[in-house]
Amino acid sequence: MPAKRKFKSAAVQELYDELIGDDPAAQEEFEEGLVNIEAAQLIHAMRTKAALSQRELARKVGTSASAINRLESDDYQGHTIAMVRRIATALNRRLELRAIPIRTRAAARQRQAVKLPRTAVRDLPKTR
Repeated sequence: MPAKRKFKSAAVQELYDELIGDDPAAQEEFEEGLVNIEAAQLIHAMRTKAALSQRELARKVGTSASAINRLESDDYQGHTIAMVRRIATALNRRLELRAIPIRTRAAARQRQAVKLPRTAVRDLPKTR
């Protein structure tokens, strides 16, 4: 289950709490939507950095301009790693995936408990 999001903006936080709240299904849908938006933004950014039109990129990838248009749409849900990789490769780029730990209160408490005082860190033997 995804953790409840915290936002810097009070207005955004209020909207999230009202629409998503503690509903695990809504939180999961929200997180999936963010991934789709990030994929669309990545494709658009790579294409515009290469100074290509959607049609030109489509030719390089071996697909249609309408497919590129769909992939750059923030509400498209059919992004695949294979297609994003094909686009990256056509633009002489390598696709890198990362999995970032989800912050939870328990994990934050655990990190706090493991912190060493500065003096203890200075006294540790140096490794080469």
